[in-house]
Amino acid sequence: MKELAGKTAFVTGAASGIGLGIATALAQAGVKVMMCDIEKDALDKALSDLKQTNADVDGVIADVSLKDQLQAAADATIERFGKVHILVNNAGVGGAGGYGQWNDAAWDWTIGVNLMSVVWGIEIFGPLIESHGEGGQIVSTASMAGLVAAVAPAYNATKYGVVAVSEGLRPELAARGIGMSVLCPGFIRTKIMESARNLPGRYADKIDVDAAAAQASESEFAKTATDLINKGIDPLYVGELVREAIEGDWPYIFTDTQFEPGVDARFAMIKEGFDRIRDRTPRH
Repeated sequence: MKELAGKTAFVTGAASGIGLGIATALAQAGVKVMMCDIEKDALDKALSDLKQTNADVDGVIADVSLKDQLQAAADATIERFGKVHILVNNAGVGGAGGYGQWNDAAWDWTIGVNLMSVVWGIEIFGPLIESHGEGGQIVSTASMAGLVAAVAPAYNATKYGVVAVSEGLRPELAARGIGMSVLCPGFIRTKIMESARNLPGRYADKIDVDAAAAQASESEFAKTATDLINKGIDPLYVGELVREAIEGDWPYIFTDTQFEPGVDARFAMIKEGFDRIRDRTPRH
């Protein structure tokens, strides 16, 4: 999509962090943006700030872990703007705790927001993008944890899933005029460590937020991650990268090279696995 001005984008998790950075960068390029988030006050402020720059933006509240709410958000987008060309599946939450700490509800929540909202987003918005024949782009936010399993198991699993869905659908959607990109950010200044602030009420008696926070406060990994996030990359810079990626149909969008050695090490171990059996004859 070489010309973005006048196109329409739908962005989830758009009220803060990477989502707001992407919405801002697209709006600056003349894209009309429907900003979707679960956090009303933050969304209202983000909309107010962007409208002061004469950006053509609107907002919709939705819990994207619920398919019917995502469908309603899509309907609102078409009603407001008529078409949609760009889908940004960005909403995400932190993991469900480490080994011995997670429970079913925490996994359900993490999978619902991080993975199923991406699946449903593609299912719902893909046909809308195809319908006008003008082409489009889908960008889904994974993480470097989608290439190197370095965080909580549920988070890793969902982010690997987003990478897999994006890689697998890229050739098929290209034939339909839709580009597919996966964003794997490193440490960005976001509120990902405060995900529990948006815990849906249906999980209130199933996920002990206070206990999870106490465990995190004692975790050296969590302390280090929080510090790195607080000192991380500006989300608007990430938004500018995404805008460029949409224009160039990049398969992968990285924000820095910090985790490149980890990716190299992972693939070296995979290569070693093949090397071990290279000269063996399979039994049939």
